[in-house]
Order: sequence, then structure tokens, then C-alpha cells
Amino acid sequence: MRGSEQTSAPWRVGVLFSQSGFMAVIEETQLRGTLTAIDEINAAGGINGRPIEPVIYDPGSEARAFGRCAKKLMIEDGVTTMFGCYTSSSRRAVLPVVERLNGLLWYPTLYEGFEFSPNVIYTGAAPNQNSVELCRLLMEMYGRRFFFIGSDYVYPRESNRIMRELVANSGGEVVGERYVRLSADRSEFQPLLREVKAAQPDVIFSTVVGDSTIFLYQTYHDMGFDPKVMPIASLTTTEAEIQAMGFDVGEGHVTAAPYFQGIDGARNSSFVQLYKKRYGEDQSTNMCLEAAYFQVHVFAKTLAETNSLDTEILRNTVMGSEYDAPQGNISVNPVCGHTDLWTRIGKANRQGQFDLVYESPSRVKADPYLIGYARNLAYA
Repeated sequence: MRGSEQTSAPWRVGVLFSQSGFMAVIEETQLRGTLTAIDEINAAGGINGRPIEPVIYDPGSEARAFGRCAKKLMIEDGVTTMFGCYTSSSRRAVLPVVERLNGLLWYPTLYEGFEFSPNVIYTGAAPNQNSVELCRLLMEMYGRRFFFIGSDYVYPRESNRIMRELVANSGGEVVGERYVRLSADRSEFQPLLREVKAAQPDVIFSTVVGDSTIFLYQTYHDMGFDPKVMPIASLTTTEAEIQAMGFDVGEGHVTAAPYFQGIDGARNSSFVQLYKKRYGEDQSTNMCLEAAYFQVHVFAKTLAETNSLDTEILRNTVMGSEYDAPQGNISVNPVCGHTDLWTRIGKANRQGQFDLVYESPSRVKADPYLIGYARNLAYA
């Protein structure tokens, strides 16, 4: 224990997830994962005899509000470490705040990669941990013609740029690419899916997020498309969105993620039981919730060692740290500040869960700039 300060005062941390607005469908589960971990740690005696105290704000699904809340946390509340953000727009709104004021953001969401900040620990999947394997599998199972549908902000456009290159390098073709408002309603997907029908792709690759995800899949279902022939494949559609849209609507569609509730293992079983005991038997875990949960435990493990919330000390100590997460053993990669995670691809079933169709043999090293992929391509 490095710190020498003797006090019983709580360790105060910031928590920034939307509890209202169109992103609450998934961010509410990340908040739950965060609080579940904090309560678990506090019930075991806290960190070095001191409880973790969350200071929680609801940015209401508005990207700029995340930046304002982060500033309030650091300047008014005196918080230096925070857990939060789902969209890349919200992360980018918080980024200049934590960089300028030297805070530390723990970001538990998959994203488009091609970013590094000394003030962020990235615990969601980078493109080499989901997109690369998903593209390969979709081509093998369904075909080479892709139609992209995304929400109109940073993450979908950048993820589609990456997927377009992956498809092209594998001899495939993107036959359409369309974007909808972040808060798009159901009516906006009807003309879009008529366009899909005319283009006759083999796969729809969706980077739609939030409530609009539900409307996309429901419209697809209502128009009589068959996921056995032309599924919607996604990096963002989790058990939470499947529950909201209806299990019958989600059945047969494909998601790439480090974690699904149904994976085997005693660690995951205990995690799922803990979550359901707290929130109800009908509530499912998901990849975003799991990352929000395990990153608090990684933080706690580091804090126990350092006994300090100083950003430099925490960040330097957490590099290379390992943790037995529900998805399997993970590690914070010291080269890039991203997390070495598992790659899995699942197909949604009638129970609202995912049946695995692919699982990496071990955790996959984070490569947010796809350097390894480019190197392999050059030697191919």
C-alpha cells in the first residue's frame, strides 16, 4: 500500500451514464453494472477500510451534457476518476475535460478504435477484437454483399469505414450505406428497408444504437425478412436491446462481443446470479454491463495497491493488470491503455440469449490502430 494518508473518508468517484433519453436502454445497464461492483466491493469492507462512494449524474443521452457533467465532477465535486460514456460522441465530449484537468475516464464500451489518451482506460472492444472476425464469419456463412445501416454520429461512420475496408480486402462488396438520426423512430426505417430489399444484400451490418436499434429490428421483422437468409449483424446489439424489441424479433440475428450472458464458467455464473438477485430474474447481463462491472474491480484492485486516487499513480499501476472477469481473464494492455479481451460471435435465440458460433481460443490483444491486421495484409 503506497499511500500514507490515514482516513476513513470514502473514495469518491464519478459515474456518467444516461438514465433518460434514447440511450438509456443500454446505458442504464452500464450504470447497474457499475453500482453492482461498487456495492460488492463495499460489502467486502471497501478499499483499505474505506468505501467507494459514487457521485452520479444523468447526462440524458446528450453528448455535450457528458462534458458539462465531467467538468462539474472534477471542479465542483473534486472527483478525479470517473466511469462512464457509451457513445463515442459522449466520450469525445469528456476527453478534453479529463485531459485538461488530468482526470481518468474508465470507458466500458466497444468503439471505433484509432484513439489513444493517457487519461482513458478503454475496457470495451476495439475493432480487431470484433469487426475482423465478424467480417470473416459473415462472408463464410451468408455471402459477400453487405448493406450498412448506422446512426449518424462518429462511431457508426468510423466503424463502417473499417468494415468497408475489411469487406473489400476479403473480396466482398458494400451495396448500400445509409444513416438515420440518433433518435430515429420506427417510420424512418420503412423506406430504408425497402431500399435494402431492392439491393438484395446477403447481410445488413448495423451500427444503429439506442432505441432506434429496436425500431430497425422490428421493422425488419414486420417486412418479412428472414435472418436465416439475410441477418442483421451488429457490434452493438446486446441482450438489453433484444429484450426490448422482443425475443421473436431478435431471433437469428448476429452480434460480435467479448461477452454474452450464456457463456460457460463459474465466474460468469456467479456474476449472473448476483445481477439477477439484485435486479430480477427477467433481467439479462450484456457486454456493456459486464465491462462496466469488471472495470470497477480492476480500479479497486489498483486502488488497494496504490492507496491513492492520483491519476498518474493509478494509471501507471493499472498497466498490465489482470482480472478474472465474467468473460474470462482480461488484462489492461500497457502499450495502448486498451484491454485485452475475448472475441465471441453469437446468434440470438428465442430465449433472448445468444448461442455461440465462434469463440477465440484465448483473449485477444488490443490493437486499436489495426496495425497487426495491416501487417498481415501486407504479407498476404
